[in-house]
Amino acid sequence: MASLRAKALGKHYGPVHVLHGINLHVEDGEFVVLVGPSGCGKSTLLRMIAGLEDVSDGELWIGARLANRLAPQQRNISMVFQSYALFPHMTTRANIGFGPRMLRDAPGVIEGKVKAAAAILNLHGTLDRFPRQLSGGQRQRVAMGRTIVRQPDLFLFDEPLSNLDAKLRVQMRTEIKALHQQLKTTVIYVTHDQIEAMTMADRIVVMNAGHIEQVGSPLELYDRPANRFVAGFLGSPSMSFIAGTVEGREGTAWVRAPDGTSLPIGETGAEPGQAVEVGIRPEHYRQAAEGDPEAFPFTAAVVEPTGAETHLFGTVAGTEVRCVFRERINVPPGATLHLTVDRRHVHVFDPATGLHL
Repeated sequence: MASLRAKALGKHYGPVHVLHGINLHVEDGEFVVLVGPSGCGKSTLLRMIAGLEDVSDGELWIGARLANRLAPQQRNISMVFQSYALFPHMTTRANIGFGPRMLRDAPGVIEGKVKAAAAILNLHGTLDRFPRQLSGGQRQRVAMGRTIVRQPDLFLFDEPLSNLDAKLRVQMRTEIKALHQQLKTTVIYVTHDQIEAMTMADRIVVMNAGHIEQVGSPLELYDRPANRFVAGFLGSPSMSFIAGTVEGREGTAWVRAPDGTSLPIGETGAEPGQAVEVGIRPEHYRQAAEGDPEAFPFTAAVVEPTGAETHLFGTVAGTEVRCVFRERINVPPGATLHLTVDRRHVHVFDPATGLHL
């Protein structure tokens, strides 16, 4: 196992800069997820770690070795791709044992490694099957088995679950996390799916336009986003944002929207009269009790009952929002509800900089 450190890491293709001064430290044995929208640079960063892309600027350290000029085979890493990249003419046994064969391990050693990987991944019944005879989940397990037998310092995953159906993605998320807990190997995992990031990571690295926006544990980023981008990207359904102006002082402050709607806010660095954006997560809306002085109107447009929850789409102060309630609510489209929110769960952002106030 090994740690990883990126110091002012940059990548450019001629005049086009893809990564800008990336600073990141991944501890030995940590599961770190790189997440962000398409084109943010997360896969490029992973490929630089793997040695498949050159480093344009800065330093990349794997353990105690400067890896800028190390060839991929010298880095002792293993990578699982989105496409599985299995040899179609080889059985599961041969695919998993391919790496040790290339390293000229003894046949008995190779067989032992293959059986150990098969036991970890529950692949015993598929060792003599070809990839075409396997399900998508089984193919992904074979791809992971091929990385396990190499006993790498770093596991790299490049959107490995994108080709699987929704149910199988949930299952494989659990299996990959359990695999990490068993092997205790350093994992760097790339995805655009923030649910994968939230459920699997020890720490999440949120990227945007070649920059790191914030690094932290899943709940830290969810509860205390550094800026509007992180707040809006993490969470499903996503946070809604309502513009307005601060009124009152700390403890009794409000944000008044242009239509006169007042929303309660908690402790904030914003000053009275300052233009801000209020961020509220869907699950933090509550139906207000009659006469609640902090209630505000919500006009329903679409109701989506899911069984366990009820999702309401509508508007607050003319802004589209989504509310999620645990109880079953029967609301006709166009009806007005009065909602409230705990001040502690209201986020306030500077609309000019996007920073959390």
